[in-house]
Amino acid sequence: MPQIRRLPDNLVNRIAAGEVVERPAAALKELVENAIDAGATRIDVALKAGGLDGIEVTDDGCGMAPEEMALALERHATSKLPETLVGAEGAIEKVLTLGFRGEALPSIASVARLTIESRPRHLAEGWQRIVDHGRLVSEGPAALPPGTRIRVEEVFAQVPARRKFLRSARSEYAACHDVVRRLAMARPDIGFSLSNDGRRIFQVQPDEALATRVSRLVARELADNAVAVDVMRGPADAPLRMTGLAGLPTYNRGVADHQYLFVNGRPVKDRLLIGAVRGAYSDMLARDRHAVLALFLEVPAEEVDVNVHPAKTEVRFRDPAMVRGLIVSGLRDALAGGDRRSAQAPDAAAMGLWQREGDPAGTDTAPVARDNRPLFQGWQPQRGPITPPVWHEAERTILADDFMPSARAEQALEEAGDAARFPLGVARGQIAETYIVAEAADGLVIVDQHAAHERLTLERLKAAGADDAVARSQALLLPEVVEMEEADCDRIEDAAGGLASVGLAVERFGPDAMLVRTMPAALKGADPARLLRDIADDIAQNGPDERKGALLLGEKLDLVLATMACHGSVRAGRRLGVAEMNALLREMENTPRSGQCNHGRPTWVKLSMDDVEKLFGRR
Repeated sequence: MPQIRRLPDNLVNRIAAGEVVERPAAALKELVENAIDAGATRIDVALKAGGLDGIEVTDDGCGMAPEEMALALERHATSKLPETLVGAEGAIEKVLTLGFRGEALPSIASVARLTIESRPRHLAEGWQRIVDHGRLVSEGPAALPPGTRIRVEEVFAQVPARRKFLRSARSEYAACHDVVRRLAMARPDIGFSLSNDGRRIFQVQPDEALATRVSRLVARELADNAVAVDVMRGPADAPLRMTGLAGLPTYNRGVADHQYLFVNGRPVKDRLLIGAVRGAYSDMLARDRHAVLALFLEVPAEEVDVNVHPAKTEVRFRDPAMVRGLIVSGLRDALAGGDRRSAQAPDAAAMGLWQREGDPAGTDTAPVARDNRPLFQGWQPQRGPITPPVWHEAERTILADDFMPSARAEQALEEAGDAARFPLGVARGQIAETYIVAEAADGLVIVDQHAAHERLTLERLKAAGADDAVARSQALLLPEVVEMEEADCDRIEDAAGGLASVGLAVERFGPDAMLVRTMPAALKGADPARLLRDIADDIAQNGPDERKGALLLGEKLDLVLATMACHGSVRAGRRLGVAEMNALLREMENTPRSGQCNHGRPTWVKLSMDDVEKLFGRR
């Protein structure tokens, strides 16, 4: 019969290291977080071969005395838990630091050669300690300024089974780069630098504004293609707050690797938060496109559990519905207030398509801006309300008829020639029966008539008719029985009140089935079984709360309304009269999210007068 025995310390440390040190980037994350918790104002990271051959992290934090350094290399020793909380119930949940120094360091030291040099400010000299794969090699005095310097070398050198599963130097470097970038983004008050094989990758100065730091680390053009987010929800004594930058829907990516999410200063990759972001952009992006953003959530410590994963990349919220609602409503409100802009359009190479008279087609002589910046510029929304335009009778008729296009050209009205009155200018013509050309006070505006009207139609449906459509429920001729797992039935039953508020009436029909009696009228033709299963999956993923079922259904309704808007909009290839074109422009100036269509494409671009003059050699 097998006997139970205690494992040796070196094996225990290697097992622990398997949870903490999966790859060089995981060790780097722990070291940088320790530097942040030590009160550093500057952190320098140097890699060799992407971290495979070496990692060095230098900070100017509080440093460690020799006896503290010895304790830091023992398991279950930490400076992160205040003495007043040691032994107290719920103490772990009250820790606001990023990690436990005494837990990460011995794990790293058990699978690598670890050199620690540290000096507190009150000591005249520092101390060095070298541990090689769990064995103390040497220790003694060291010369260095106040702070700590840690080097990690020969990762998994004595664990070849783990070493062979590491990726290439380029892949490991990319993972390390992402770790440092996210931590630098979370702490704009700290200066960071990163180098690899002696080459400086980036350097940011301390005490930068949040928007500046995010733009430097994500993409410099993000600042011109994003709106600021700052919303708060919950009780006054323990509110939830979300700040950050949210990219315009027209500024998107094909993958979701440019979504940076933080909870209490900790970078996380949490499914609840990612799903909430997707829901917020659901009617503004195509399904294969992803938003670019950086969101920072501040949550009371007792409302979030950061210890559900060894690497602390996932969190669990006490009230996930409130967090999801904060993200969805906060993002939508922020975008509605600033996204009449279009993205800072195509790159400067697009200007190469403009040709002067006499230039051979396809040559490289077409002028571009001297500083190589994009020449199409997006409109910054006016401060304060837009002055209501004086409508002519023809334009009133167009608005009343929901922009139904006419099949004849019209002569421009004389008063419509005042381009200075309107941000998007006045219509001067139509190209290929698809694009509206307008003259603004500061440039030439080109509008995609179908994309623009698609957005206007959707916003009008949501504002004027969506609430009624949701409130009206359609009784099924024969109630449909949906068989589901018992746990899913429990979740749907708990959410029944919220689902009924949006027109979906369900009730329990035995231990493993639900009965659907009514469906929202706007979801006519939808499959009740598929809908219920999607809602159950969402509740299972994000926590049981009836409000989330309603929220998910609301997002599905938004998709339905977006489809309706697309089919009910002015199509490309339809000839519009001048009054119709001007009516479309005026409505765009007053409609939220009019800078992009329902699929995230820009609805308009602008060529400034300076750029027009450059095309003709006047500048």
